[in-house]
Amino acid sequence: MRPIDPRLLARIGPARRYVIVTAALGFLTALTILFQALVVSRMLAPVLAPSPLTQDGLGPVGTLVPLGARTLAQGLPWLAVVVVARVLVVWVQERLAHRAGTRVVSQLREAVVGHATSMGPRWLASGKGADVVTTVTRGLDGLVPYFVRYLPQLMLASTVTPLMLVVVLGLDSLSALIVALTVPLVPLFMILVGLMTRDRSRSHLEAMERLGASTLDLIAGVPTLRALGRERGPSARVRELGTASKKATMSSLRVAFLSGFVLEVLTTLSVAIVAVTLGFRLLDGNVSIETALAVLILAPEVYLPLRNVGTHFHASADGMAAADAAFSFLEQPTPVVGTPGGTTADFAGATLRLTDVGVATPDGARHAPGALNVCARPGELTVLRGPNGEGKSTALLALAGLLAPDEGSVTATTVDHEIDLADADAETWTSQCAWVCQRPELGPDGRAMSLGQRQLRAYERAFASGRPVLLFDEPTAHLDGQARSQLVSRIVSLARAGATVVAATHDPVLIAAADAVVEVRAAAFGSAS
Repeated sequence: MRPIDPRLLARIGPARRYVIVTAALGFLTALTILFQALVVSRMLAPVLAPSPLTQDGLGPVGTLVPLGARTLAQGLPWLAVVVVARVLVVWVQERLAHRAGTRVVSQLREAVVGHATSMGPRWLASGKGADVVTTVTRGLDGLVPYFVRYLPQLMLASTVTPLMLVVVLGLDSLSALIVALTVPLVPLFMILVGLMTRDRSRSHLEAMERLGASTLDLIAGVPTLRALGRERGPSARVRELGTASKKATMSSLRVAFLSGFVLEVLTTLSVAIVAVTLGFRLLDGNVSIETALAVLILAPEVYLPLRNVGTHFHASADGMAAADAAFSFLEQPTPVVGTPGGTTADFAGATLRLTDVGVATPDGARHAPGALNVCARPGELTVLRGPNGEGKSTALLALAGLLAPDEGSVTATTVDHEIDLADADAETWTSQCAWVCQRPELGPDGRAMSLGQRQLRAYERAFASGRPVLLFDEPTAHLDGQARSQLVSRIVSLARAGATVVAATHDPVLIAAADAVVEVRAAAFGSAS
């Protein structure tokens, strides 16, 4: 995982601003840590020294804090000011982090959802939407720890660590040498842990996507299961999904704990080496108590940001893996239909034609439909029939202006002229077509309805839309008896009233009522119909 994904900074404004602000706050934090260490060493040195102090043990660095800070009268006010300043910086950092994390996740979610809607109905019907739903919901939530915990520590590691190391060098060169030799071990172990964490995070995200897709499938099938009296049937499957989710989560937590433990032990041992060395040198009188105290306070601060980066790495790795999946999805090209700002016309009384239309299947094995010719006239009911998988629904999408064919053309002939879909304004084209799919979704209002009820409600909306072109995909598939007869009568009545109506169906009743019936067949590449 890259420390900062450049796509995140390039596409999401709040992320870019937050990184700049965090870098500035990291520098302020480094200064407060430095002043706090120097003030504390000034105050404690007279208490711990075996004899009165006559010299400034901090050397050139001591000019930052007056010698008077050795007394409580001056030292405590200095310490209070530094502590308050540090608390304020941390408070501002936390506040901005939560705001930035929330805004970035919100904008990224909006971008992914918007891109998903622009991919068209064919992509939505492919079943890939469940993975995107999992990424947008639970997956991107992991970006909040990235902004709240990981990124601030990364900025502190780039400011506090080098500054503290330079200060330690100015105080005691031997301690600085020990720190300089042991500090590279922290990123080394972080890389080793990160390589393992990266695979775990990717596996965890994939497991979440699989679990999310399975759960969404179960939820979608609950109305049907309830109608058949089998709503308790999937209970074993739900338990399996819960167990799998628990195992994936515990595996991630185990890696996070072990990585944090490794870095904690490493930094503790490094600071201990510095402390032991200073202790022996104090006994020999080779270093002053004031210098030793300052170095002992500053040494842990050199390692702390790096250690925290490793500790919070796993907490943010899941979110970054989800962000990577989101950006990979955003980079997928959207289907281009028509020409923005192209030809516009009124489709009232228009004749729609498919001429030698072929649309490649997602696997690229054939055209479905292949070399299809349809002439749908106003005032007539045109029916598309054929076996499943031959391209009836795809033909409707092409007529609705939601899909550009790979071969052939889609045209609308009005009184004035003929318009090709490739030259038309796609938004104007689609706005004059009412298209009802096989399994219409009505949002929250449709959750308590059966599929047949949702279908009837969707057709009522289509009938009331007043649009001149009506496209229906298997309109009677989930209806029977009187409901089916009434719907067929309504469709025929709309056609007789002058609308251009095209329906894809297997229903013999609807086929018998049609004015024109077109056989839809798939074809191999390069073959004729």
